Amino acid sequence: MNIFWKNKKILITGINGFVGGNLASKLIKNKAKVFGLVRGSDHNSYLYYENIYKKCKIINGDLTNKDLLEKIIIENKIQIVYHLAAQVEVGVALDNPYDTFETNIRGTYSLLQVLAKNKKYIKSIIIASSDKAYGEYPKSKLPYKETYDLRPKYPYDISKAAADLISQWYSNLPNKLPLIVTRFANIYGPGQLNFSALIPDIIKSALGYKNFIPRSDGKHKRDYLYIDDVIELYLNIARKLYKNKTKFSGEIYNAGTNNFYQVKQVISFIYKKLNNEKKLKQIIKKMKNKKTKGEIFIQSMDYKKVDKDFLWKPKINFKDGIDKSIVWYSKYLKDNS
Repeated sequence: MNIFWKNKKILITGINGFVGGNLASKLIKNKAKVFGLVRGSDHNSYLYYENIYKKCKIINGDLTNKDLLEKIIIENKIQIVYHLAAQVEVGVALDNPYDTFETNIRGTYSLLQVLAKNKKYIKSIIIASSDKAYGEYPKSKLPYKETYDLRPKYPYDISKAAADLISQWYSNLPNKLPLIVTRFANIYGPGQLNFSALIPDIIKSALGYKNFIPRSDGKHKRDYLYIDDVIELYLNIARKLYKNKTKFSGEIYNAGTNNFYQVKQVISFIYKKLNNEKKLKQIIKKMKNKKTKGEIFIQSMDYKKVDKDFLWKPKINFKDGIDKSIVWYSKYLKDNS
């Protein structure tokens, strides 16, 4: 336990999501007072499955409701904000860009405007951007560095890049909010219950709970970051920003593994790990020549800057992360079958 967090008043937008639930769990273990904003009453989440919700205050409301946000900030004297709420599905964004823009862009500037107006107690704001905000660079330019221009092409990527740039503006004059923007690689691990995401989808399928439907030829390449490494970093950067606004405010940090795996490799690894090679052969056959739209072909993230400033490196290698994930999903799917 880190004593810094004891009794700190923290707001997590998107607390009902994968990262939000894991972050809340860790903060509560460190004796922080956690407040979470959710939209809707979906209890099919890590937050509820692990009974984390019982130990924090959950507020139901829309991120674009500035009056509600102001009430939360003022009444609870919020000190630290993690803005994680977003519409995260690339396919949904392609089909419905308007709602994605409303949530990811309007939601972000609504929150930041309220924080700028009511910043008496605010010491640290962490904005979750994405590797997708960079758009697509050639392989020779990988891994992505924080100095690269944002070149989004598809609706989800555009929404994250826009929110990213707006956040940067709020860290400068005239607002000067104590704010850091994070751009992380694909996050995976226990608690990710969006089964349209690749790794949960594969594990669920390989365990026999559904049929895996390939969306591409499997040649796309991604950098994968385990959830525990993400949470450790989120706690570290918020704490350092709280203590030294002058040094860290306005900074952007990438995090990943400086590596990538082909989608086909990930599928093969998990199916073989679960001794389901017969099904794997059928899937590989279906993937042949299957094209997808709205997807960046290859991405990986450089972590030199975040290592320099926070002494952070990913600790969990991909194979160990998958093993840990399989154990958790096996129990979850058995409990909810």
